[in-house]
Amino acid sequence: MAASLDAILARNTPAPDQDAAGKVPGAAFIVVNKDGVLYNGSAGRIDPAIGSRPWSADTFTHVASLTKIITATSIMQLVERGLVNLDVDMRELVPRLGQMPILRGFTEDDKPILEDHDVPITLRMLLTHTVGLSYDVIEPDLMRWHNAVGRKATNLDWSLDGFHTPVLFKPGESFYYGTAIDWAGQALEKITGKTLGEYMSENIFDPLGMNDTGFWPEKLPHTADRTATWSYRGEDGSSIASGPQMFAKEHPVESGGAGLLTTAQDYSKFLHALLTNQIVKKETVDEMFRPQLNEKIARDSREFANKSLTAVEFDPELKLNYGLSGFINMEDAEGKRKKGSMAWSGMCNSHWWMDRESGIAAVLVVQLMPFGDPTFVKLFDELERAVYSDLLATA
Repeated sequence: MAASLDAILARNTPAPDQDAAGKVPGAAFIVVNKDGVLYNGSAGRIDPAIGSRPWSADTFTHVASLTKIITATSIMQLVERGLVNLDVDMRELVPRLGQMPILRGFTEDDKPILEDHDVPITLRMLLTHTVGLSYDVIEPDLMRWHNAVGRKATNLDWSLDGFHTPVLFKPGESFYYGTAIDWAGQALEKITGKTLGEYMSENIFDPLGMNDTGFWPEKLPHTADRTATWSYRGEDGSSIASGPQMFAKEHPVESGGAGLLTTAQDYSKFLHALLTNQIVKKETVDEMFRPQLNEKIARDSREFANKSLTAVEFDPELKLNYGLSGFINMEDAEGKRKKGSMAWSGMCNSHWWMDRESGIAAVLVVQLMPFGDPTFVKLFDELERAVYSDLLATA
């Protein structure tokens, strides 16, 4: 029942006159099926400060890596149209992909040991994070390389220099999460002659009426008064305060991996369209949801998930694989989503999942740091369990 979801949101977020300590400042949760919206609820406020505007389905936020599945869907539209093949080498089209040696370690005087390779880099590798790219700011060896070579940019700058790093292994040999889908976005721009934002607007956002979604908030001025602040949990694990955004406000690249700002309302429109095969064919969605990793690389992805908190909704032993582009649970999650579901999350803790067997998709939008905040994890777990125990039982 919707009432149980309302209650979960209410008890995990602050009341209007309540301090936000120990709570998620604000959240919106939407569940869709093929017929439309099953549930739409929100609670809390857009800033930790008492008296701030209430959080709603139209609250405008950075969704960070929730961008990735939209970029992947854009790529798959090009595949459907015969404009590109997932398994063709992209290095000629995007030359920097051919200028990423393997970082093998460091000499005694801290010089990087770099090994050239001639492995083709394909879109499938980029969409499955098997190319070897990481995020430099979370990978100590890449920051050690960064400092050793005197590099200035980082991936948070959303620039080609910031995305351009060595790879951590020979492409195709393992799984590591990072800037790969930013490079897929660069390939799309080369193929179409459009910016990523232009392409997405013409082929996804405008057709679906996603009027509050884009890479540049200044181009969406109508969202200004409902834009959430970035909230940060204190070191005590309870206190909370607003702070600066982590991404660069001025950036030369539209980040296909993390650049979109949107609302829960808009994002649910995208999930509904993907669930009902509106923007790509069913056969294309089937391929996106097909496990792409061999057994060894799937184990690597599971180890990464446990280390990085990118699959906090699952038991650590539950088998995972990876599609195009999100984790696929290879077994039913007890009390939650069915085998074959796909999901992903963003740095600010927003999450989506799609359970095609149950016929639903859902998105939970927040803007809270750090990633993996335990209070958020509790909220997400309670909501998902209630979807399967209450909402679907009465739908």
